[in-house]
Amino acid sequence: MKYLTWLSKNLSLSIPLFLILGLIAGQVFQTDSMKMLITPLTLLMVYPMMVGMKLRQLLQPGNNAVQLWAVAINFLLIPFIAFGLGRLFFADQPALALGLLLAALLPTSGMTISWTGFAKGNVPAAIKITIIGLFLGSLLTPFYVQFLMGTEIPVELLKVFQQIILFVIVPLIAGQITRTMLVRKHGQQKFQSHYAPRFPPFSSLGVLGIVFVAMALKSDDLLRSPELILSILIPLLILYVLNYVISTVIARKALNRGDGIALVYGTVMRNLSIALALSMTAFGEAGAQAAILIALAYIIQVQSAAWYVKYSDKLFG
Repeated sequence: MKYLTWLSKNLSLSIPLFLILGLIAGQVFQTDSMKMLITPLTLLMVYPMMVGMKLRQLLQPGNNAVQLWAVAINFLLIPFIAFGLGRLFFADQPALALGLLLAALLPTSGMTISWTGFAKGNVPAAIKITIIGLFLGSLLTPFYVQFLMGTEIPVELLKVFQQIILFVIVPLIAGQITRTMLVRKHGQQKFQSHYAPRFPPFSSLGVLGIVFVAMALKSDDLLRSPELILSILIPLLILYVLNYVISTVIARKALNRGDGIALVYGTVMRNLSIALALSMTAFGEAGAQAAILIALAYIIQVQSAAWYVKYSDKLFG
């Protein structure tokens, strides 16, 4: 647990480390058999996240304004900005444009709640944004991809929905059963203090495993054209900068400090874990290429979230 916790708390270091290890492994070992690790690693990173999700928070009144703004930014604005950037930077590489779109279509993660807490924002509002974003993202992603990229990327709606059920609904049900059993047996206080903190490090281990496998599978392509990494990072940086700017401006003008911080982290943090899983299981060869972009997005997301905490007092008072 000590080593897992360190990896989890230092993702800005551990993710680049596993990226490099994956590239090396791809040169040393035969990697085709690694594909069988994708499903168990994905379940490993999603299930612990679901144990900590408080679905009852949806029934709590209030926070309506921040929820409406979050839905509007997450599903009416950012996906189309990502699609436009994909057309601009990856006009002849639809697989990478798919990766950018998938990252933009699946908002919020457990880190949304954590970073909101670190910045002293409205945590209950962040929990609500996370749950709503998870459900709406899972429901709408297949249709957005079909509508925006169906002419360039083969999209099997049934297969995408099957993967969403496997990677979202099944872990959600299992996570809620686990949470209920532990609370019933040990009480809410002991669950929160003793058991709840033990789950996130395993989720981070799943993330690192998926990043490692994605890099190992595409190692030859990346090392043949290292400039590909730079061409991926530029549109990713632009997407995150635009997202931060738009969300911060709206938060400062329309919301109070706590709700504003929840809005920023509820719209800029993307559920890259599920995006990565979908790309590698539901879209064939194009998805494997898209996974490279999503894996690199982890680096920008973690680093930028940490920096935003440092400047949140200057931005919101």
